[in-house]
Amino acid sequence: MPKMNMLQAINEALTIAMETDERMLVFGEDVGHFGGVFRATSGLQDKFGRERCFNTPLTEQGIAGFANGLASNGMTPVAEIQFADYIFPAFDQIVNESAKFRYRSGNEFDVGGLTFRTPYGGGIAGGHYHSQSPEAYFTGTPGLKVVVPRNPHQAKGLLLASIRDKNPVVFFEPKRLYRASVGEVPEGDYEIELGKAEVVAQGSDITLLGWGAQMEIIEQAAEMAAKENISCEVIDLRSLAPWDVDTVAESVRKTGRLLVNHEAPLTGGFAGEIAATIQQECFLYLEAPIARVCGLDTPYPLCHEKEYMPDALKTFEAIKATMNY
Repeated sequence: MPKMNMLQAINEALTIAMETDERMLVFGEDVGHFGGVFRATSGLQDKFGRERCFNTPLTEQGIAGFANGLASNGMTPVAEIQFADYIFPAFDQIVNESAKFRYRSGNEFDVGGLTFRTPYGGGIAGGHYHSQSPEAYFTGTPGLKVVVPRNPHQAKGLLLASIRDKNPVVFFEPKRLYRASVGEVPEGDYEIELGKAEVVAQGSDITLLGWGAQMEIIEQAAEMAAKENISCEVIDLRSLAPWDVDTVAESVRKTGRLLVNHEAPLTGGFAGEIAATIQQECFLYLEAPIARVCGLDTPYPLCHEKEYMPDALKTFEAIKATMNY
């Protein structure tokens, strides 16, 4: 299998989707000839023309509203929000229109072919307006699917599945990994099932759960724990809405312990929802309280980025504390 980085995998997924679906359009700020601020859409306008890959004005609310209109008329729009930090002007269109379109019409109309792509997360010295992880805002909205890949193989397969899903999807891409994550990617067209977690490593003492860029951090912490004879089971959630309760619960019943790691702030983060559900499902199996290693409850700091990030050391310390409870 050829090796590529995450950007190349995303670009290949978009190319395949546009080749197999003539109704598909790609649009957003600078996605046309420029290829997007990260070059994820490079070459698409040259290959498919300005009618199918084009720039929009600087108006996220307008991008989302336009996408809703296209999807409700049978098109397959893939709208890029240049940074996840700027998805908030589009929030009303996404959570009040995209998510509820099928419901409000009694299934007479829908925007099921709609996908929002957006890069999220820190680790690039982007400061408080280019580093946020706002996934939890959307996991609390029935009618939306929320997907986060961790490597190029997943990025391609999950994006193709998202574009073809019959529900609107918010697809968060970990920008820190765009070029840093390189791996083998199957050639041709394939999909990875949405709503299904992946057990990355088997273990017996504690379950470590995360998604996106934090999976690299979790795996580093698991290696540190292994040197202390702590066996970690590592799970990548991949889909946050819906999320794979069964796989996580099965793991926790085996290990008796759970640690959830995400880059978003602790309060209101998706780890809280996971913790509540797993204690309900696995209460009699738990050997320790469910641990959360998350970002701080502050705006994302530029000069204190390293202190903010839930890194491998913080995760390792939480593993030891959970084991010693």
